Amino acid sequence: MLRVEDVPLPTPGPGQVRVEVAATSVNLSDWEGLVGSPGYARLGGLRAPRIHTLGSDIAGTVDAVGERVTRFRPGDEVYGDNLRMKGGFAEYAIAPETALARKPPELSFAQASAIPQAGAIASSGTRGVALGTRMLINGAGGGSGAFAIQLAKQLGAHVTGVDNAGKLDFMRSLGADDVIDYRADDFTRHGPYDRILDLVAHRSVFAYRRALAPGGRYQCVGGPVRSLLRVLTVGQVAGLLTGRRLGVLMVEEGPAAFEPVAARCVAGDVAVHIDRTFPLDEVAAALTCVGEGRARGKVVVEIP
Repeated sequence: MLRVEDVPLPTPGPGQVRVEVAATSVNLSDWEGLVGSPGYARLGGLRAPRIHTLGSDIAGTVDAVGERVTRFRPGDEVYGDNLRMKGGFAEYAIAPETALARKPPELSFAQASAIPQAGAIASSGTRGVALGTRMLINGAGGGSGAFAIQLAKQLGAHVTGVDNAGKLDFMRSLGADDVIDYRADDFTRHGPYDRILDLVAHRSVFAYRRALAPGGRYQCVGGPVRSLLRVLTVGQVAGLLTGRRLGVLMVEEGPAAFEPVAARCVAGDVAVHIDRTFPLDEVAAALTCVGEGRARGKVVVEIP
């Protein structure tokens, strides 16, 4: 259950800044925190979220700084992934200064808010891709997938995007060479692929192994806990026995992970695709759009 209400203005502590929020993009992690599923989403509160205001990918203007803050001062335009403290679906949010970077003037607040978490996942998930790599991205029509397709294509990969039928044309527009509607076709019976980036892991580890070429690598981020555990246990053993690698994607955090993607957006090499924007009092609708898999690219909540 979500509602909009007035709360006290937060005060930054040591090493923290208060940001007057202009835009916050919606991530699948926000939806998971709301519904408490998969199970790891309850690490921040078993029966209810410890942090009641969701929203981690923020962009706005520094309003106040706490003690020992050296990188920012009031008036600076910033953006970042405030995953640990959240609070982005509000007019003001508190964030550690280490989670933020200066917003490039070439990007709007909405564009900047769309980059941190999705950009970091896409960057980590395409690391090591080279010319001729046969890469499949499952969940390629969402926020992280939209960045991943573009990054993989720039590295010279042959990209297959997997998502629902409503996103096939969108994935093609991003540069995907082939597209698959997961509701009509089992992507694990295609290939083989040298790399698989799975943003919505749900299938058997043996199906993933079947889709990999010898020496290929499968990495997942997100999905049910049981799927992740199978990848970490059975998947790794099954992969090693057949000359393949199956594991969970380790995503870097902080500005060092997302600033390179933002720089490529500024240069025009990568586009920020925002499907829809919502006002603050329609956060529930914005979360539902992402949680139900309807968003093509990113969804952003803007605060005038």
